[in-house]
Amino acid sequence: MKRTVFLISDRTGITVETLVHTLLTQFDEDLFERVTLPFIDSLEKIHAAVQQINATALQDGVPPLVFSSLVDAGCREALRRSRGVLFDFFDDFIWRLEEVLGRKSAHAVGRSHGIGNVSAYDERVEAVNFALSYDDGAKLKNLGDADIVLLGVSRSGKTPTCLYLALQFGIRAANYPLTEEDFPRAGLPPALEEHRAILFGLSIAPERLQQIRQQRRPDSEYSSLAQCRREIQWAERLYAAQRLPFVNTTAMSIEEIAAAIMHRSGVKRRVF
Repeated sequence: MKRTVFLISDRTGITVETLVHTLLTQFDEDLFERVTLPFIDSLEKIHAAVQQINATALQDGVPPLVFSSLVDAGCREALRRSRGVLFDFFDDFIWRLEEVLGRKSAHAVGRSHGIGNVSAYDERVEAVNFALSYDDGAKLKNLGDADIVLLGVSRSGKTPTCLYLALQFGIRAANYPLTEEDFPRAGLPPALEEHRAILFGLSIAPERLQQIRQQRRPDSEYSSLAQCRREIQWAERLYAAQRLPFVNTTAMSIEEIAAAIMHRSGVKRRVF
């Protein structure tokens, strides 16, 4: 039977979801049934959440795991009285930080994913707009304004990685598709030659690429394994010949791809 896991937050729940996901990947993911309760920012809401936790404990016959990033002391105290096994990220870490830094924390709700830093928010929006404007080679003018330009064959992960880099880090990421029209060239496509310092390649196992393309265009030449192999072989030869850094995305999440690109390219995040 699956163990129910409650993720309790007074804002979006993004932070606690990320932390808990990291922890639970160390166990069999099939063991858990997750319930996310965001915007639990009043005693009325926390009491309703406690009732839900208690009802689940009674139904399952075992106490649910409860992960909380609540800031308000009253809400945290009410949550402690539930029948769940509580893991309180705030209590576990904030007191230690206060002790080391020699000062009290603000105990302010919503600082992590709020819009308190307007300039950082605007930076993210601009980066996302940039990624959309320069997606799939749609725009090449002023390409030098990009922090990084991703290269890769169709469906190798360029677009979602660019959008993640933009939204998460404020990085202005463009991408350029490598197609069969580029194959006869010995070098880079002319539009990219002067920007080689910010180029970064993506590769992927042909078998995985075929699976992805098959969902988009079933049983087509585009999605055939032979075509996927040809394109990947050509792309990797190009990266090697032009001495471009590249990463194989086959077994990587978007987050891992983005982290690898930032680490290897040296591109710096614009926002935190």
